[in-house]
Amino acid sequence: MKRKRKLRFIQLLEILVVYLVLFTVILSVGRNVLYKARSGSVTILEEGDLKGEVHPGEPETILIWDTDSTGVEGRREMDAILSQMRIPYTEEMAEAFSVSDLEGMKTAVLSVTDYSVLGGRLRSLLEWVKAGHSLLILYPPFNEGTFQKYAADLGISSLEDGLALVEGFHFTQNIMPGCGRDLSVMDPYKSSLNVVLDDQCETFMRSTGSVNTPLLWRRKTGEGTIVFDNLGFLEKAYRGFHCAAYSLLEDSCIWPVINGSTFYIDDFPSPVPEGDSQFIQNDYGMDIRDFYTHHWWKDVYNLAHKYNIRYTGLVIEDYSAQVDGIFPRNKDIQRFQYFGNMLLREGGELGFHGYNHMPLVPENFDYIGQYDSYRQWVSVDAMRDSLNELREFCHELFPDEEFHVYVPPSNIISKEARDLLASDFPEIRAIASLYLPDDHDVSYSQDFTVTEDGMVQTPRIISGYVLDDYMRTAALSELYLHCVNTHFQHPDDCLDTDRGAALGWEELFRRLTDYVQWLNNALPQIRNLTGSELTGAVQRYDGLQIHREDTADGIHLTLGGFCDEAWFYLRVNEGKPVRVLGGTISDAADGLYLVRAVSPELTIRINK
Repeated sequence: MKRKRKLRFIQLLEILVVYLVLFTVILSVGRNVLYKARSGSVTILEEGDLKGEVHPGEPETILIWDTDSTGVEGRREMDAILSQMRIPYTEEMAEAFSVSDLEGMKTAVLSVTDYSVLGGRLRSLLEWVKAGHSLLILYPPFNEGTFQKYAADLGISSLEDGLALVEGFHFTQNIMPGCGRDLSVMDPYKSSLNVVLDDQCETFMRSTGSVNTPLLWRRKTGEGTIVFDNLGFLEKAYRGFHCAAYSLLEDSCIWPVINGSTFYIDDFPSPVPEGDSQFIQNDYGMDIRDFYTHHWWKDVYNLAHKYNIRYTGLVIEDYSAQVDGIFPRNKDIQRFQYFGNMLLREGGELGFHGYNHMPLVPENFDYIGQYDSYRQWVSVDAMRDSLNELREFCHELFPDEEFHVYVPPSNIISKEARDLLASDFPEIRAIASLYLPDDHDVSYSQDFTVTEDGMVQTPRIISGYVLDDYMRTAALSELYLHCVNTHFQHPDDCLDTDRGAALGWEELFRRLTDYVQWLNNALPQIRNLTGSELTGAVQRYDGLQIHREDTADGIHLTLGGFCDEAWFYLRVNEGKPVRVLGGTISDAADGLYLVRAVSPELTIRINK
């Protein structure tokens, strides 16, 4: 009996030794994975690289807005959308609006809740439309007498009392890249008018669920056009939908876009958490370190290889809570080199996340009870010292790599830290935080822009593996407005119940794969960029100035702030583009085209 036990022990010991040898070999090989520093396909610009200046021309769009809360929200959203589309516009409060304000205008946008404020001026506005102009109704107004009086002019043949519950969206036409699948609304509420349209209306989107009311339609009236945006959601995640509505107004609409898709991995490479996870043990019978190597990274790496994704990894050196003093060097570097070198070898890049995961905020910063485990830094000098240690650590491990992107831990950054990055870390050219404001008021939300100090804002739109319908809606929206995708994940997302760990890694990875496949099918032309390449793309987008001239057979653009290329979406509602001088063109959706300009003069011929 003793001899049998001893034999079993020796066999187990032999297996353990073989496993340890194999694991050591893997780490050794990974440590010696070689990568060659490469130049990005889209370079980061320096001051003076953008040449020329043009005047956009006089405004031909007027935004008429109400002073109630909904009207103000609509004004805020359209200010952002029109500015980012480079549409010159003027605006006027509804109470002060007069017919004379329409002189020289081609298009009006109505952000008004109670049409009785306009009174008889609404009839004058509709007569102006019939004379050959266009009108966008940005959101459903009150169902009151003045609106009911003119509802037929807007294409509404019957109108029920109350608002319709919008449980989801269904596109009846392929007007947006990737709009082929229905999307559910999280926490639906009654947000849209419940209407029946006349047969002269062209419907683009309807609600799904118990009520199938039209959400977006267009109608010709006289010589003009009315577009009714009945969606009722006035928030940042839906800007692309309102952009789509605006782009349906005239014969054609063209606006600059970024054309870039970037996938970030936060906390990677970083120290791997010790111990076990209930979900990992149940599914794979191994600890977290082995799961990261043999399953998580293998799957995420292979997905990138298949779809030509070039990840941007954000380095964390240590998970201590230290916020002052001397920051010790992490000596356990094997896994840093293994994961980091593999990522770099596949054309990815690395950026800074932090010495540790303590957001760079001073002692007087208020977390408002959201992050109990986080501490404030004792001084700006301590923040600087921690970043200097991170920089030296990264250059020691990856001496040929350049580090241009900073992602704030938990998307929190103070003004003091923001100023510190701009002044003391000139290699950091971009901050990539959040695009959509979240429930935590301390988070740093951004737009795709360049700030006065030259720092480029490259926000991440969606995150994680669950990828619910709200995230997919935001992704669809931004694929239209900016032609951009940005997504971030953490290795430990699959360990956290709040981020879907109970679903299991297999299901989480299936959802990520489904999203990547959707994006690839929605717009195959979108460029796969690293974080620094996206930085250069945003610089070119943000610095672009546009002067448009309509010609007898198309559009001519003169571009200011032009360097080597610029990208545009072109929607053609009447006709089809047949020739481009100074660039190239490809199909993006029905009536929507992706245009690349390689010259500051761009001519697009359109056959009507």
